[in-house]
Amino acid sequence: MNDKSRVQRARILGLGLDDAQGHVRVTRGRNFDIYLGSESTHERLQETCVKLNEKLDQRGKRLEDLSRDEFIDLVAESGGSQD
Repeated sequence: MNDKSRVQRARILGLGLDDAQGHVRVTRGRNFDIYLGSESTHERLQETCVKLNEKLDQRGKRLEDLSRDEFIDLVAESGGSQD
């Protein structure tokens, strides 16, 4: 396969590292995979990814279309940052 025929794909990988009980949580969705985390962390990661996908749909874009800055802005708008 040459460079021109390659399809660029992007995915978000969410890792929750705060579950002391050893539960294995895995959620896969459009553009994202989330592994581990406490129940609340895993849920928050899910909500952020779902909202991000909704915002992508509203803008008519794919994850692959975003610049780094656009991605950071969308994640913040989707609830992915807690300052």
